[in-house]
Amino acid sequence: MKIAFVGKGGSGKTTLSSLFIRHLAATGAPVVAVDADINQHLGPALGLDEAEAAALPALGERLPLIKEYLRGTNPRIASAAEMIKTTPPGEGSRLLRVREDNPVYDACARPVELDGDVVRLMVTGPFTDADLGVACYHSKTGAVELCLNHLVDGPGEYVVVDMTAGSDSFASGMFTRFDITFLVAEPTRKGVSVYRQYKEYARDFGVVLKVVGNKVQGQDDLDFLRAEVGDDLLVTVGHSDWVRALEKGRPPRFALLEDDNRRALQRLRTATDATYDLRDGRRYTRQMVHFHLKNAQAWGNERTGADLAAQIDPAFVLGESAVAAV
Repeated sequence: MKIAFVGKGGSGKTTLSSLFIRHLAATGAPVVAVDADINQHLGPALGLDEAEAAALPALGERLPLIKEYLRGTNPRIASAAEMIKTTPPGEGSRLLRVREDNPVYDACARPVELDGDVVRLMVTGPFTDADLGVACYHSKTGAVELCLNHLVDGPGEYVVVDMTAGSDSFASGMFTRFDITFLVAEPTRKGVSVYRQYKEYARDFGVVLKVVGNKVQGQDDLDFLRAEVGDDLLVTVGHSDWVRALEKGRPPRFALLEDDNRRALQRLRTATDATYDLRDGRRYTRQMVHFHLKNAQAWGNERTGADLAAQIDPAFVLGESAVAAV
């Protein structure tokens, strides 16, 4: 299952995504965690110190390796250099699976131990000195989108992505790659404005969007969120001494997380698992093709010097094998 956490900056989406990752791992579920935010905080939220987080390999810096592996023997892609972030898989392409070992995970993922449980953590990487003033952050998140386009996952397997803040997720087609998107919103006008914008942008793409109310302190906050987001409000989370200790670098055992917050995380998992039967493989692949053609026409053809529309393999993308794969 593919899960995105989005929300305005400072809403607590990284904290909530890290708690959800811990909750899944504590049950023994296989988890791949991805930090796709421009501010790279997921590693520390999972308990890494600054040196460990800084040493994580950046997906953006290993894009040639990722492309070469995923290209496989696909005859429609002449070279890895002709692949862009939206390139769809075709006959001969290699696919990624949550539980397997592969060269992409070897190069880009690191195991993170959480109270005896282990998750794989991947990060896009921060801006470097060479990027400042000349590079767009989406050149880094493109590696995540490419991996998601080539990822096969099933029930009980989880890929949790901490996304960029606000509506910046819509700068690419990555927002359509998830089974469910959790929008973390504070009970403020600014908090729910991001929700309205996200819902408006996503309305024509079949995005399953649920709101997680964060920093909710009482009935007035709850009533405000219910009035503003209606049935999209899934659950609320309040103050947590456990989280406060984590933010000070002294997290207790996860088993000591407050009961109310533990139940909230279980609601997230239940909602996630319920989306598996809603998967629409044909829509998923149509959207993949849609955004690939848009990117090809806008910049990809010129940048690569290739006709990127020719990368689309109708037999794979539109066939029953592809529907089964997603």
